[in-house]
Amino acid sequence: MTLTTPAGPALTPAGGASPAPKPGGRHRPALRRIRKRLVHLLIVLLAVTFLSFVVVDLLPGDAAVVVAGDNATPEQVQQVREDLQLDRPLLVRYVDWLGGVVTGDLGSSFRTGQPVAEALAQRIPVTFEITIIAQLLALLIAIPLAVYSAYRPGRLVDRASMTIGFGAAAMPTFVFGMVLIVLFAGGVSSILPATGYVGFFEDPLGNLRSIILPCLTLMIAEAAVYRQLLRSDMISTLQEDFILMARSKGLSARTILLRHALRPSSFSLITLSGVNIGRLLGGTVIVETLFAIPGLGQLIVQAVFNRDYMILQGALLFVAVAYVVINMLIDLLYLALDPRVRRDA
Repeated sequence: MTLTTPAGPALTPAGGASPAPKPGGRHRPALRRIRKRLVHLLIVLLAVTFLSFVVVDLLPGDAAVVVAGDNATPEQVQQVREDLQLDRPLLVRYVDWLGGVVTGDLGSSFRTGQPVAEALAQRIPVTFEITIIAQLLALLIAIPLAVYSAYRPGRLVDRASMTIGFGAAAMPTFVFGMVLIVLFAGGVSSILPATGYVGFFEDPLGNLRSIILPCLTLMIAEAAVYRQLLRSDMISTLQEDFILMARSKGLSARTILLRHALRPSSFSLITLSGVNIGRLLGGTVIVETLFAIPGLGQLIVQAVFNRDYMILQGALLFVAVAYVVINMLIDLLYLALDPRVRRDA
């Protein structure tokens, strides 16, 4: 038996009609994911900071000796150790440092006395600029090549881009950087500076010239991997039934490729590009050293050599936060791109 109400749809005795969605219900999956990721963020940060504290403490050498100098007496070294509070147990120092982080105090450099937050604020924008521009260049090159290669596999463009990509991915980063220096900064021509960095607000054109070679050095291998990954995923997507249906409806190849095939094929690419951004923020050591770029990677290297534990801890904290936050943003992007993720969240 069916009951009918004047103001609504037919209802069965078992309550078969679907209840009206509650306000804000469409945002609940995203909120749940954000909460889970925030908990994950805290756990990862605690684990990374504690493990890095232990590893840094186990590094050979004594920060007190480095700060006091090679000619310092044992009494002077001991005094420096007490001043820096290095004579206290590891766990006590970690808890004190963590308490300072919660209040926004990352400590100060053992060597220069500069606040860690200030040192990071000077270096992070440099590395961030190079990383983001390199990633954008890699995607701008890889996506069109991958789409065309998937649409016309085995053609000249596909074979040539695959060969060049494999060669670029196999070449060590510092070797490719040195080749670029020889070609554009002193060997064959001198149209770009080989080393140094100019701030954007100081000189926009000089900033562009100073980051071209580092960005190209980081970009080339990333573009090769992105192109191969997206090409493989798109070839699989183009065999799906919904693509065959779109073709049977007479849709143009451009519409099928860009509107129907590219989006479901991009999840692996989005994941990898996000992971690479987090990795490069703390892993541009070779490029920054090669081109004398005063970024975060160079700061980490200097902190290791100088046994500047506070600088090193602050840099590792930023890398860990950036890595987890970027992955959280990728998860939220999945919610926007794929309705199935929203249903399963």
